[in-house]
Amino acid sequence: MNRVLLNLSFEGGESEQKWFDLPLNIGRQETNSLLLKSWRVAKQHANIFYKENTLYLHDLGSLGGSVINTQRIYHVHPLEMNDQVVIGPCLIRILDIQSSSLTSEDKTKEVATQTPVNYVISSDNVEEPSAVGQLALKPELQAYDNKTKEQNNADSNTGITSFIDTKVDTKILISQRNQLHKLLLDALDLKRNNITMMDDSLLREEAGKLLEKIIRDDKQFSNLSYAEELCAMVLDEAVGLGPLESLLKDSSITEIMVNRHDEIYIERAGKLELYPMSFSSNQSVVSIIDRIVSPIGRRIDESSPMVDARLKDGSRVNAVLPPIAIKGANITIRKFPLKRPEMRDLISLGSLDQYMSDFLDMCVKNRMNIIISGGTGSGKTTLLNILSNCIPETERIVTIEDAAELRLNHEHLISLESRPANTEGRGEISIRDLVKNSLRMRPDRIVVGECRGGEAFDMLAAFNTGHEGSLTTLHANTPRDAIARLEVMILMAGMDIPINAIREQIASSIDFIIQQTRLSDGRRVVSSIVEVCGMESGIIKMQEIFKYEKGAKAGFYGLGIIPEQFERLKEQGHEIDISHFNQVSRGLSSQPQSLH
Repeated sequence: MNRVLLNLSFEGGESEQKWFDLPLNIGRQETNSLLLKSWRVAKQHANIFYKENTLYLHDLGSLGGSVINTQRIYHVHPLEMNDQVVIGPCLIRILDIQSSSLTSEDKTKEVATQTPVNYVISSDNVEEPSAVGQLALKPELQAYDNKTKEQNNADSNTGITSFIDTKVDTKILISQRNQLHKLLLDALDLKRNNITMMDDSLLREEAGKLLEKIIRDDKQFSNLSYAEELCAMVLDEAVGLGPLESLLKDSSITEIMVNRHDEIYIERAGKLELYPMSFSSNQSVVSIIDRIVSPIGRRIDESSPMVDARLKDGSRVNAVLPPIAIKGANITIRKFPLKRPEMRDLISLGSLDQYMSDFLDMCVKNRMNIIISGGTGSGKTTLLNILSNCIPETERIVTIEDAAELRLNHEHLISLESRPANTEGRGEISIRDLVKNSLRMRPDRIVVGECRGGEAFDMLAAFNTGHEGSLTTLHANTPRDAIARLEVMILMAGMDIPINAIREQIASSIDFIIQQTRLSDGRRVVSSIVEVCGMESGIIKMQEIFKYEKGAKAGFYGLGIIPEQFERLKEQGHEIDISHFNQVSRGLSSQPQSLH
């Protein structure tokens, strides 16, 4: 039997070390192995389980939450030795793990020496008089049957973000949430409470108090074992982002797709899956879209039914309303990783090898102009953020985007964001306007989040006029397609320029194209790095420097070609390790990757 040794410390100063059998259920309900009688602890708050030589904590969607090493966690999170877990008034420290079975003699001896220990919560830490009481540490349940243990383990490892998936039918839960939501809106009485003047925290606080009273006065809800969690869901729907709240907190989810109010898909580890929860109605989705776009000065209505926006954490949002969206209002959210990824993260995930990383680092530091090309969701923006880390701190960077999502780790940074026209059709600031203006801002480097139209002409002109080392991304499936797209985008600028002149401009402006590819299993790799080598017979020449091969010989291959730009660097006295261009890195991580 697997066991864990925990050090339990309480707010009153009491502490104890104790062995517990795994899985370990934690909560204020009598059936829990670790019983914490506190109003801050849910009836079924969390459990600790052991799987594949790793200890995990599973927060069951509690309102108070669980904190590991000062970081609040949601759902399943691995635990290590000496990790500190805070649940309500209890600080839990992981001291030891035993995965071998105990003898029956050992068990009998341990149970005989165990005695319940009572602790009183310090009144200084209690916010409500009714919360004053005792905390009891209950011995492991000897009558805990094997069937229950297996069920707890299964629940802990599903990875489903909803806390109630295994406790109550989803349809019943949604019906109860919708009932409470309507009662809460009636209680708020919008005519007498000007909620538009409240900030988010005050509005949530007032709504929370009203909702607690509604639940307390209605036996239909007050007797539910998951009343606290249901309360949190209703608050999210009324004053937050509804079902999106828990999804945004789940670090394993990379993309959220709301097709209609009752159809939500998520992407986890590169794979799509249907999420069991839903919004209460189409109007609820529209209201949440408005909550997202209003703070950043964007608008969305029937006359302008599409919008790009961003969340407070920088996650990118696209929303579409009917009649354009036939099934109902929909939202697509591209989440940002919680921590800023670095090049070593891409290497460890098998997105590229060390030789390609060193090559790209040298390209950026030596002010090569780079285009990152790839399909939707292939990781272009992530790679752009990482490459920006190679830019020296002494240089001034100007970033230009439609919806600000770049998070460059650089001190001397100016970020510009385009603006759509207002209701009268005035006030539009396009990407092209921003590119032109950026040339007057004394930038050392210009970073355009995504090149989509006529701004390509001004961007290439900037590359040729003292702003070398600039970066941008565009949508294309191959490096050759990227060149063709650039030609089309320059023609979109409305400039009457011969095609040969456009190609000359491209050939003299771009040094390297990095091709990002998303594989069928969800992994993202740098599939090709090519050098743009000028013109020949009216065609732009390119030579491949590195490539990724699929199949039995999967891996990253250096093709033995030294780029012309690096030959020039060598002539200027730079040390170039030419062996990098001949190296082969076989193999790739067999698991779908995630930077979240």
